[in-house]
Amino acid sequence: MTLYIVMQILGIRIDNLTKRELLEKLDSFLEEGRFHQIATVNPEFILEAQDNSVFRANINCCSLNIADGFGIKLAGLIIGERLKYRIAGVDLMHEILRRANKKRMKLFLATNKDGLSSWQETRDAILKIYPDIQIEGADLDKRTDSCTLIIDQDILFSNFGAPHQETFLSCHKNGKIRLAIGLGGSFDFLTGKIRRAPKFLQRMGLEWMWRLLQQPQRWKRIWNATVVFMIKVILDIKK
Repeated sequence: MTLYIVMQILGIRIDNLTKRELLEKLDSFLEEGRFHQIATVNPEFILEAQDNSVFRANINCCSLNIADGFGIKLAGLIIGERLKYRIAGVDLMHEILRRANKKRMKLFLATNKDGLSSWQETRDAILKIYPDIQIEGADLDKRTDSCTLIIDQDILFSNFGAPHQETFLSCHKNGKIRLAIGLGGSFDFLTGKIRRAPKFLQRMGLEWMWRLLQQPQRWKRIWNATVVFMIKVILDIKK
């Protein structure tokens, strides 16, 4: 069994994998006939987990916690750990979809009914690129539609946003779902409702700035994820 290095940032586990190790994990999850949950951990997740014990437990019990966001890389440097690889949720989604398409797997889309992209719009966008996936879904209320839905597909995607999507996913640990993951705003990138930052901004870790220009109402969330998060990490290592 391969042992992976684990980082701890403000009490949240992050699996510090190379890209190759991550892709090997995806392959094994899709082959095994049991439930696996992946969390794409960003600074907002970690801040939410400080005051939400249920959410914190859900994340730390996931099969795999992937670093999503440049802030995680910076936090690692502050605590003396080098992050091997980070991947945005939308890029991880495509890695999963490529594998699902090749295997002709079944996918369920649990979408936020108050979000920008419906499950049908998301399905249509996926099928243009990955035509061999069988897709079903539903537009749900992220606060009330949690554990009542029966899902028989191989893969479960949810875009409720944290902490609702992690709670929703953890309710569906049945024998048929092999991989479940929360993808935040990734569906909106896929449908074109939100434009993704240019490649050079992605490489510089400045996707948050691009998102702020498109959605200035997110300023408080971005402030917390960039400034408040870093202050908490610095204060934590001085304890």
